[in-house]
Amino acid sequence: MYDIIIVGGGPAGSTLARLLSRNYNILLLEKRSFEKSDIRTKCCGGLIAPDAQLMLAKFGLGVPKEVLQTPQLFAVRAIDFDNSIERYYQRHYINIDREEFDKWLIRSIPSQVDVLTNSIYKSLEIVGNKNIKVKFNWNGKEYKEECKLLVGADGAFSKVRRQNFNNFLSPKLYIAIQEWFETSFNLDYYGAIFDREITDFYSWTIPKENHLIIGTALVPNKDALKKFELLKEKLKIYGFKIEKMTKRCSAYIFRPTSVRHIITGNDKIALIGEAAGFISPSSAEGLSFAFRSALALAKALESGIDGYDKRYKENVKTLKKSILFKNIKSVVMYNPVLRRLVMKTGLLSMDIEKYFY
Repeated sequence: MYDIIIVGGGPAGSTLARLLSRNYNILLLEKRSFEKSDIRTKCCGGLIAPDAQLMLAKFGLGVPKEVLQTPQLFAVRAIDFDNSIERYYQRHYINIDREEFDKWLIRSIPSQVDVLTNSIYKSLEIVGNKNIKVKFNWNGKEYKEECKLLVGADGAFSKVRRQNFNNFLSPKLYIAIQEWFETSFNLDYYGAIFDREITDFYSWTIPKENHLIIGTALVPNKDALKKFELLKEKLKIYGFKIEKMTKRCSAYIFRPTSVRHIITGNDKIALIGEAAGFISPSSAEGLSFAFRSALALAKALESGIDGYDKRYKENVKTLKKSILFKNIKSVVMYNPVLRRLVMKTGLLSMDIEKYFY
């Protein structure tokens, strides 16, 4: 019998387990094994944005060197194909190996928390209107454990959310597709690409060690792969050297266009991170929201499980305000006319000094 079972060992779930470890008996279920042979890797660009850096600082955490990858990035190259405009903006991202980052967060969980990797959540049932019986597979065998509170930290396609809150509004769903290409060219910036022929969201390029990552967030339909191929062709014409592809991955991501898309849970089930709908609707940045929602729930549980849900809803009001602000920002970012007006002014942009030897 556990006090809390957490489904998902990503940044939200692992952070919550670490914060609550002293006061609760916790089981954390993570579907990845973190072995080299495990093909279930996170489809993520692997950049820690400033908001997430702030949360790491608040937690007193510093990223270890085995998590870091080169180059460290200090600029965003915004390419607007709709308006044929390009601008550079100063912004610092920490470039990381996302799998190593998640493994580091898992290792940071105190030993009194039971962590089961290679485990897959299946379902739940309420026992006697009090406890929750959770069914899951671990290393191919079925198990059942009871708890007082179940936490869904299992991402955009959250099974916990779909099973228990399917009658609520859900954020718009996209599929993120990324390919990794070997490259010998130095591209020491994060690329943000706007092109309504590809998507009403955005696409990106990220240098990582000796690779270039090309990715985009698309409406998940039969044309998604065609649009991804079109993106690559446009980038080639624009001057990008796209060489040997070594890896492809995809994942669903949420885009909460309204705070009504956010679900924090009920008196027996809590949702955090992207499972709750906490992700930036303007940039799809989720790490900071994962950390912030985990902290909000941890603080709500300081006074016990009874009545936690009201305290949690109160604690996430600032997160909802952030979502609202980023939706207002999206109006400018993703409207070609408004974006053209802003980019034409050069507001907050910088010139790149180019020296030819």
